[in-house]
Amino acid sequence: MSVFTDQDIYLFKEGNFFRLYDKLGSHVMTIDGVPGTYFSVWAPNAERVSVIGDFNGWNPHSHYLNLRQDNSGIWENFLPGVGKGAMYKYHIFSRINNYQIDKADPLGNFCEVAPRTSSIVWDLLYDWHDEPWMKARHKRNALDSPMSIYEVHLGSWRRVPEEQNRYLTYRELAKPLADYVKDVGFTHVEFLPVMEHPYLPSWGYQITGYYAPTSRYGTPQDFMYLVDHLHREGIGVILDWAPSHFPRDGHGLTFFDGTHLYEHEDVRKGFHPEWGSYIFNFGRNEIRNFLIGNALFWMDKYHIDGMRVDAVASMLYLDYARQNGEWIPNQYGGNGNLEAVSFLKRLNEVVYGTHPDVQMIAEESTAWPMVSRPVHMGGLGFGLKWNMGWMHDMLEYITKEPIHRPHHHNSLTFSMWYAFTENFILPLSHDEVVHGKGSLIRKMPGDEWQKFANLRLFFGYMFTHPGKKILFMGGEFGQWNEWYQEVSLDWHLLEYAPHRTLKQWVKDLHHFYRSRPALFKFDFEPQGFDWMDFGDWQESVIAFIRKTKSADDTVLVVCNFTPVPRERYRIPLTMDGLWRETLNSDDKKYGGSGVVNPGELKAKDEPHHGKKYSLSLTLPPLGIIILEKIKEEPNEGTGALDAQKTR
Repeated sequence: MSVFTDQDIYLFKEGNFFRLYDKLGSHVMTIDGVPGTYFSVWAPNAERVSVIGDFNGWNPHSHYLNLRQDNSGIWENFLPGVGKGAMYKYHIFSRINNYQIDKADPLGNFCEVAPRTSSIVWDLLYDWHDEPWMKARHKRNALDSPMSIYEVHLGSWRRVPEEQNRYLTYRELAKPLADYVKDVGFTHVEFLPVMEHPYLPSWGYQITGYYAPTSRYGTPQDFMYLVDHLHREGIGVILDWAPSHFPRDGHGLTFFDGTHLYEHEDVRKGFHPEWGSYIFNFGRNEIRNFLIGNALFWMDKYHIDGMRVDAVASMLYLDYARQNGEWIPNQYGGNGNLEAVSFLKRLNEVVYGTHPDVQMIAEESTAWPMVSRPVHMGGLGFGLKWNMGWMHDMLEYITKEPIHRPHHHNSLTFSMWYAFTENFILPLSHDEVVHGKGSLIRKMPGDEWQKFANLRLFFGYMFTHPGKKILFMGGEFGQWNEWYQEVSLDWHLLEYAPHRTLKQWVKDLHHFYRSRPALFKFDFEPQGFDWMDFGDWQESVIAFIRKTKSADDTVLVVCNFTPVPRERYRIPLTMDGLWRETLNSDDKKYGGSGVVNPGELKAKDEPHHGKKYSLSLTLPPLGIIILEKIKEEPNEGTGALDAQKTR
């Protein structure tokens, strides 16, 4: 018997069988009253395929699979008596060169703990309790909602030093992580890849088990519990995902059936010279099934709220990380990988077509056009794109001594020239705090006080700049050490005032950001932003407004990127009225020097820099101040007169 229908096979061959995880792989079931496990694997160039495991002494001649007679290349069989928890691999004897190898299941749901590599027969049954979140998440994932993402590496967020530095399990992480994320104010967490990977220092980006959460931290149900708990606490979950390449490990996808089945055969398209890994053959229908189905799998089975697609640029360009002669042009003579472009478009169409309330996020580092525009408009179809340009410009700028910043003022302001060409996320990710780059706080110039002041200013600018936000764990409290995946974050630093007050600043920024529509409603539309002054490069001062359609819902932001306080500094404005300073990074409660602007501040009818009004402020050193327009109540007489006019 077979679990596949003729329609399944038809869709599989044409590249539209996206729920293949319900059929391929191992599935515990009972047939004619006999319990066992149904196995199926795609290996079109195999001469024979058998299942080996702890249930048959790993004997390759004990349990053979049957090849379907429909040219699908699928091998299948039901093995009575094999149940949940059984360890197994596929023994593949190829038609090519007598090649034999033992392979983990490409669609296995669970794996042995690395460095062991067998798949484990498992089910994905779980009693979910996140229905309120799932019903309402379209609002939390909407482009006009606040989104602040906490990027987390599960194995090093928190460890247990007294127990040989072991990691926390998925279940142990659930409550402390949710409590912390809620306390600081992030709306979502993004996990570095949780898919099974053999090498921990790869951080999960060298995946061998695309359909299995890593067993380092527990079972599939344990990971479901973590997602479920975060959802019940009102926190979205995004997974980092690497469909761009896979590692050379023998038990994995590479040279699966004695041929280049998953990877492109031509090394100029199928091997990544920078990472020493293989590249999927994006033009093959079965591979599109495998990858698109994988994205749907995490959303269907694990209730994931979005996928951050890693290294999109490496997929888009045939010459990525290659020298002349190491790549071949496309059919039109260009360097665009047309098969990968087609795959990405189809991926986003299918995901949004089945889960319109999630977000697909591209980590794309070039100027490829319309990455976050719909496919029907000519775009790649992603919902959001990382703004790598903003990140590089700002890190280049903020790490310079203030005396040099006037000569690099354009790095501070250039992002606004293209801010609305894509739906951008502003990233300060793990990549910026590893491999000798130093932590965020160490990057800042000056003495300790100036370092913290610079970082508060940087975070303030990030949270008021158009675009969603992402911050890697540890940055929110000023982790001194560079991130290292083998140890916990330095939580003891929160015993010290500079780190504790920095965290409080990030917490208050979040509260303000999430409660002020002016800071997120029009993140991707120019009507939500106005420069008041971006030209004062000599003093390294900028001022801008974030707004909605309501004039009363207006936020004024002023940044001073020098350590010099500035009294009676005039800010040009397009509106008059009263203003109040709501947040000031130099407030003493954040570790600042206390240069603040108390009370109500009146904008005067005094033109300045081409604007009709102006406001006199005291600017704190290395500080950002955020002001709100005070809603002025109409006096009773005027209101009565207006009412008479409408009668």
